[in-house]
Amino acid sequence: MNIQTVLILIIIGVAAGMLGGMIGIGGGIVIVPALMYLLHFTQFQAQGTSLGLLMFPVGIFGFLTYYNKAKLTGAPIDFKVIGLIALGFIVGSYFGSKIAISVDKSMLKNIFAIFLIILAAKMLFYDK
Repeated sequence: MNIQTVLILIIIGVAAGMLGGMIGIGGGIVIVPALMYLLHFTQFQAQGTSLGLLMFPVGIFGFLTYYNKAKLTGAPIDFKVIGLIALGFIVGSYFGSKIAISVDKSMLKNIFAIFLIILAAKMLFYDK
């Protein structure tokens, strides 16, 4: 894993953590598409990696299902990736929550809605 990939993974974690801390979204809304579009992960790898971050206690069974499927398809889930994104997520969620408590609640709602619309459009229309 090169330094560029490590930095991308940490940035994905920080972004997911900040948005999670700011507007309460799950990391998967950011992490799954980011891994797929930025690092060309398969759907199984991306979803399994996202669940790996939440492994204990909420995601263990989902993670194991994706882990086994990804392994069978020849594109296993990398535990280093999970650790690096988790590190960024911890930092990002702290700062995201600090930002959120200083933003007007209607503005926060609008940020959340716009983010979801942009992400949905990206996933619907710009898939490779």
